[in-house]
Amino acid sequence: MISVLFAVLTALSNGAASVFQRRAAAKVPDAEAMHVSLFGHLIRQRVWLAGVGLVIVAAVCQAVALATGPIAVVQPIFVIELPATLLLAGHLLRVRLPHTIWYGVAAVTVGLALGMATAAPGGGGETVDGLRWIPALILTGIFETVLIGAALKTRGNSRGALLGLAAACGYALTAALMKDAMARLSDADGWVELLKSWQLYGTAAAGVGSLFLLQNALQAGTLVAVQPMLTLGDALISILYGVTLFGETLRTGWWLVPELAALALVGLGCVELARSPLASGSTGPPSRVK
Repeated sequence: MISVLFAVLTALSNGAASVFQRRAAAKVPDAEAMHVSLFGHLIRQRVWLAGVGLVIVAAVCQAVALATGPIAVVQPIFVIELPATLLLAGHLLRVRLPHTIWYGVAAVTVGLALGMATAAPGGGGETVDGLRWIPALILTGIFETVLIGAALKTRGNSRGALLGLAAACGYALTAALMKDAMARLSDADGWVELLKSWQLYGTAAAGVGSLFLLQNALQAGTLVAVQPMLTLGDALISILYGVTLFGETLRTGWWLVPELAALALVGLGCVELARSPLASGSTGPPSRVK
């Protein structure tokens, strides 16, 4: 399935971008937090620019994935971004991966497979009725305001986690807007309709805002605090948008038991992976693989 393939490519690009951006954001002084000047420090770092380049690649792949598949199928696949990136980084750097990383990879992989198999997401439409966007945008704005307000009252990992969840919500909104916008391409005057749609420009605004929140989350807290909130938050909120806006369906009832078990596995796996020195970029000299 084309949507699954491009969702996997998106996850690979986003995972690598998060690690690069974390390494760059960790060098920014605390005084620059939640200020536009934060980007002034970041843009001078090649590793951050590489991360932004990967974000752009991910955006293109995500657009293709969302144009060809339900949002409730595409977005949850992104939980593999961290394990896939760590395995790739370990191979390229010839670093011996500890057993804990393999346990984390297994937990995320099994959790994703269990969740997709039991929830069986699918169905739904390609576009959203304009009026249905109004309550969705209002509720999203309130949620983001509460998260950012709470984050500003704390520091360290607590701030990183809250801003990571705010970024996740922003990225989920970006995906929903992107899917609605890309549906215009199926019309006879597709590109004209796409350029006329407010959803296209909403996608750009939400994406930039989410990137800003993510940089501040990574600057404030460790990857252990930020990544699970970002990964799980994006998947769950995207599913919520898919169900409420696009009419996509999920299994409920007793299926919720294995679905919750799947969420727990993915969450535990993300925490274990984010704790690794390879994820934080703090590895010492690589150990040669024999």
